[in-house]
Amino acid sequence: MRFRRKNKSPAVLSHEFVIQNHADAASFLVMVFLLGLIVEAPAKNVIIFIAVQYNVTYTIDDNSEQFHFYDYGPKDFATIFFYMLVAINLHAVIQEYILDKINRRLHLSKTKHSKFNESGQLAFFYLFSFIWGASILNAEEFMMNPTSLWKDYPHSRMLFQVKFFYICQIAYWLHALLELYFQRIRKEDIPRQLCYICLYIAHISGAYILNLQRLGLILMVPHYLVELIFHASRLFYFSDENKQKGFTIWALLFVMVRLLTLTLSVLTFGFGLARVENPGFSIADGNFNVLPVRIGCLGAVCLTQAWMMWKFINFQLKKWREHVKNQIPKKKITNTKNKRMKKEPNRATFVNGAAKSEGGASPRIRKSKPV
Repeated sequence: MRFRRKNKSPAVLSHEFVIQNHADAASFLVMVFLLGLIVEAPAKNVIIFIAVQYNVTYTIDDNSEQFHFYDYGPKDFATIFFYMLVAINLHAVIQEYILDKINRRLHLSKTKHSKFNESGQLAFFYLFSFIWGASILNAEEFMMNPTSLWKDYPHSRMLFQVKFFYICQIAYWLHALLELYFQRIRKEDIPRQLCYICLYIAHISGAYILNLQRLGLILMVPHYLVELIFHASRLFYFSDENKQKGFTIWALLFVMVRLLTLTLSVLTFGFGLARVENPGFSIADGNFNVLPVRIGCLGAVCLTQAWMMWKFINFQLKKWREHVKNQIPKKKITNTKNKRMKKEPNRATFVNGAAKSEGGASPRIRKSKPV
């Protein structure tokens, strides 16, 4: 009798074990935190991980209506950690129940398979973040009044939606760092993904800490829309290579959003905050309106936009060169066909009953030899 070989399970806490069971471990921790709310003793400590902290309530003397705002502090790290675990769970659900099933039908190569997974995960995130961010902008009417970006600075008091949005954004991009290890990303793709993940974390965290949440929100929403179009177009391209119209829409919007980002940044840091009535540096008040901070923020935004445009131009040039290379063999094939038609053997043509060659000269008449 032949015995079946059983697949050896990896050793506990080994690299393979952690990679295979990281989603289960994250879901277990989430359940532990949620169950901790039921018991009174640990509930006071567990609530720090789940609920948004640093609530500040204002009441108006004339009316009994209360307004709830939020500040930031060290306890936000606990909240970010919890929602990072939630992001790991959602990542695993999307990968297993949606992307893997589509990959089995498409039969993609390894390189396309990894890019398809990357675009699939980011497309879901960009779609969710764009809808959420656009709803906040619509409710607060930041787009209708650009002066609100620097008026009454520092904006140290945030609404619940704004603070929770920023916490979820930071949590997601921190989870993306861990997924580079958990998803076994190819070594060739790690520098590229690591670069844009770190840029997201630095810019979003900077806007959150420096009380520039309004500017960051206005810049994130159109940027996420452009990235959503790009990754959605790439998903359609992997399913059918003839579907490339989405890339042209993305290219146009990409340049427009870069100009919008530079314009709003220069207006805010160069003109708006420079003319605010209370310039100064105070960590307690959340005021960072000093010249070195403004120059540093504006320089970071400008350098990032210049780097993105440089990558965009190189990408377009690469696509153009590939298109030209694909067109050259077609032209060579048509030219060789025409040459073959021209170089066919000269056939005698008969004009008025007389045989003539193509050059117009009559063919030689053979002399009959005497018998």
